[in-house]
Amino acid sequence: MFSCNSSTSGRSIFLLTGFPGLEASHHWVSIPINLICVVSLLGNSIILFLILTDPALHEPMYIFLSMLVASDLGLCASTFPTMVWFFWLGARELLFNLCAAQMFFIHAFTYMESGVLLAMAFDRFVAIWDPLHYATLLTHSAMAKVGAAILVRAVLLNLPGPILLQRLLFPQVSVLSHCYCLHCDLVGLACSDTQINSLIGLVSILLSLGLDSSLIMLSYALILWTVLGITSPGERLKALNTCISHLCIVLIFYLPKLGLSVLHRVEKHSYSALAVLMANLHFLVPPFMNPIVYCIKSKQIRQGLLKHFQQKRVDVS
Repeated sequence: MFSCNSSTSGRSIFLLTGFPGLEASHHWVSIPINLICVVSLLGNSIILFLILTDPALHEPMYIFLSMLVASDLGLCASTFPTMVWFFWLGARELLFNLCAAQMFFIHAFTYMESGVLLAMAFDRFVAIWDPLHYATLLTHSAMAKVGAAILVRAVLLNLPGPILLQRLLFPQVSVLSHCYCLHCDLVGLACSDTQINSLIGLVSILLSLGLDSSLIMLSYALILWTVLGITSPGERLKALNTCISHLCIVLIFYLPKLGLSVLHRVEKHSYSALAVLMANLHFLVPPFMNPIVYCIKSKQIRQGLLKHFQQKRVDVS
């Protein structure tokens, strides 16, 4: 930890941190990380391309999926550069403005993904609860308004963070806990009073991840209640099967965050390597796993992929 005796505002340098105890093996650690980055970018780009170009996928569920994929791509673009920069090139220094900008985009895209997951939960509830009016309720204009609301909320909740950081004093050199910048990390490194920053951060989390996760659980409770009212066992299973993909990505998104929050409440020096691993996984795993889950569970996505590759083969022939 560097001293606050020579603290500055807006001109600090932040040092990225990898895995404690594995400094000599960072080049080897970079191989799976870079592989995950490449697969995440390719997988999400392919899914987004399929949804945009295939008219059969212009349904509410897949339009919301395209929003989720766009959020994942934004999260990849926000976190992967410093991961690759640190693990592959060994560069550690990051200027304050770059760190604050990365922090804003990481949290904004995370809140967007959480909001899209809530919209997808509502989509599944409407499809099961009132299938006859499903198409009239979730029109393209309604989904565009939902997407715009998710984007505006993410921006408004995260805009105060980097602005309020400008007033704080930091040591000339500060060591981050991760290989990217997070709001809680930067606030913890400040030399001046951070009560307002901490309060704003807590409110933004409660109004995004906290609210969304509660409403998702409520949606699934209503889905379960609706499904139990269906008399045919076959129809019950069919209705629940439409929710499996979404439930998987909800668990993939929230469980690493829950594990990380638990680790932060125990002694950090005892679990430092595990905490850093969980912190990296909770940004790496969702963009990596979401395309895989939907390719495995969605027949329409698989058919779209197959049709696209067959058309390419015919064109080449």
